[in-house]
Amino acid sequence: MTHRPRSVLVAWILLALAAGGFAMTPVLGEPLFAKLSTGEPGVPGSQSVRVSELLSDSAGGSTTTLLVGGSDLSDPDTLTGLTDPDGALANARGDLSEIDGVQAVADPLIAGDPTADPALAALVSTDGDAFVVRVTLTEGLADDALTAAEQDVVDRLTVLGEDLVAADLASAGSVSNTGIVIRAINHQMEQDLIRGELVALPISLLVMVIVFGGALAAGMPIVGAVASIVGGLGTIMGLSYVMDLDSVVINVVTVLGLGLSIDYGLLIVSRFREELKRLVDDDVRLETAGIPVGRRRRGGRRRDPLVLEAVRTTVGTAGRTVFFSALTIAISVLGLAAFPADLLQALGVAGALVVVLALATALTLVPALLVLSGRRFLAPSILSRVPGLRAVVGRLGDVAPDHGVFSRLTAVVQKRPWFVMIGAFAALLVMASPLLGLQLRNSGIDMLPPGTEQRAHLDAVSSGFPALGGADVWVVATDAPDETALSEATEALTAVEHVASVDPAVDLGDGNVLLGVRLDVDDAGGAEAVAVVNDVRDLGLGLLVGGQAAGQVDFGQSLIDGLPLAGGLVVLATFVLLFLMTGSVLVPVKALITNVLSIAASLGITTWVFQEGHLGSILGFESVGGIESYIVAVVVAFGFGLAMDYEVFLLSRVKELYDGGASNDEAVRLGLQRSGRIITSAALVIIVVFAGFATSSLLPIKEAGFALALAVALDATLVRMLLVPATMTVLGDRNWWAPRWLRPLAARLSLHH
Repeated sequence: MTHRPRSVLVAWILLALAAGGFAMTPVLGEPLFAKLSTGEPGVPGSQSVRVSELLSDSAGGSTTTLLVGGSDLSDPDTLTGLTDPDGALANARGDLSEIDGVQAVADPLIAGDPTADPALAALVSTDGDAFVVRVTLTEGLADDALTAAEQDVVDRLTVLGEDLVAADLASAGSVSNTGIVIRAINHQMEQDLIRGELVALPISLLVMVIVFGGALAAGMPIVGAVASIVGGLGTIMGLSYVMDLDSVVINVVTVLGLGLSIDYGLLIVSRFREELKRLVDDDVRLETAGIPVGRRRRGGRRRDPLVLEAVRTTVGTAGRTVFFSALTIAISVLGLAAFPADLLQALGVAGALVVVLALATALTLVPALLVLSGRRFLAPSILSRVPGLRAVVGRLGDVAPDHGVFSRLTAVVQKRPWFVMIGAFAALLVMASPLLGLQLRNSGIDMLPPGTEQRAHLDAVSSGFPALGGADVWVVATDAPDETALSEATEALTAVEHVASVDPAVDLGDGNVLLGVRLDVDDAGGAEAVAVVNDVRDLGLGLLVGGQAAGQVDFGQSLIDGLPLAGGLVVLATFVLLFLMTGSVLVPVKALITNVLSIAASLGITTWVFQEGHLGSILGFESVGGIESYIVAVVVAFGFGLAMDYEVFLLSRVKELYDGGASNDEAVRLGLQRSGRIITSAALVIIVVFAGFATSSLLPIKEAGFALALAVALDATLVRMLLVPATMTVLGDRNWWAPRWLRPLAARLSLHH
């Protein structure tokens, strides 16, 4: 890096171009967003997934619907226009039947009278002002034939809707099927990703320009972040060939990579400026004293020795901190792979890979740019020449002094450490209290923002065509039950509280019989529906239970089942790494406790906002009565990793000072003063990044962005600036205690030296 900076820069440019081309263009097949799937998260082998698979296998071919609104079938003129043999509907009916792969075409007027057949009457809305045309494809079509048939059907139904509107026989027409819904969600994901980056990057750059006092230093982390984003897209694209990736993976993982790249670049650039200024000041003092200095550059093509030394020192100090931080975050995120849900496993693996990529940019690309920039970092910023900004930029652009706002804050905390510690703990517990009423949800079409065409189509079909909608809970008997057994099962199901009715049994084949259970509640994923699922499973009839509420129950149970292994691995790995860094067993325990509390507090506030619906008008969302199930796991894993990130930033400085002879309190006070600005600046930048994604139109991404931004804000303020110095002051020199038999191990394997 120091000897071949241009080669490193060129290598990263080529890597970014290759990764971007690989992910976003159809050079090697479908682009990244076309390869993503979406839907309710499931747990392989769970009852809800098994029921879903049985329903999918027995449902026949895919179905595409045309919803025609504003067409009053009680109006004789409308009926005449629609049933005219030469009219648009009759022509479309014939055209659709001739498409290869079409098995059936159904509309309420196929027999001329919408009341002639109950199955046809179900295609008319309850208010009689809309109807549906359904086209079903033949089961088992090859992928190419299925794609072609679906596209032909969609095209013809779209034209039919336009024709009916043009003939004043309808006011609107919309087409939908599973593929269209998935593409709509993926398109919204892509738009939200672009918008989030367009919001986050410029504001982050502005923040860092003020922090560093110039655009040159501020641009280094941004360059690293851009390389990390593009490289991350290529990494996720490669992962898509070995794992099924949900569309949320790319947004959640990208925002993590973006935030960490800026965080790490900020730390590297800040430490470089500090080291370079120290070396230059030393040389100036020596020259002033008349002592010859051979290290300074005096022209020629040779690299500036002071710049090279500053970069090497930076990588050896801040680089070690970045490496340790990335390692702890990667372990935390990878802990998601220990859960049985496919979505969490994909998030864990993809997240860990992107963390490694952020680390690579911080330790290679950013140092190469620093070598090429040289002493220009020490030149006065253009901003410092602006009268109104001169004082602010001058202070923030300099190396942090040993006495300032953070050291004064720490001194205040150290005067009353018990009061601050108890108060901070109490505040975090109060903020975490809404978690006691947490409800987990698995979003289906709720992912689509209200008002979008596909959401409006599906909502209209669900509310206006109850006979077309599925049951609230699906129950499958798998042991080829006879009529008596089915009758007994139906009777037992009907007796369950909140069950309104049970649909007639449907033979799914292979001895599987389906019973649709309809509830007397409005929310098929609410607490009452969840209670029904649990009650049905407690009947002891050996029935498989599926549906939205069942999926939520199974996913929540998978989190409980996977927590001991995932949490245990993360806690053990974090404890070991912090021990090797500090040589203490108390510091890791304290860090784990405080970080868990800060994450619980952020999730508590998120529950209060999104589950209970507070701030909905400000943040632009409609509460669905709970928090997306996988978002809870993501916030815990990612938030814990980010909290450890700032813990490492602070502890590395405190430990460095303590080993240098400073007392515990002095090391804490001076360590927070020297790292406080970096922690605050890094936190501000990453809050901006997450807040940019909190503007997402998709509720799960909005929840994740909000919760993670809040977690970082709490950790960088209440925890890092108050709780940590208070607890370290209370513990005193005991902070650095370890059993006698562990001390040689810590000295031999220390990550700090």
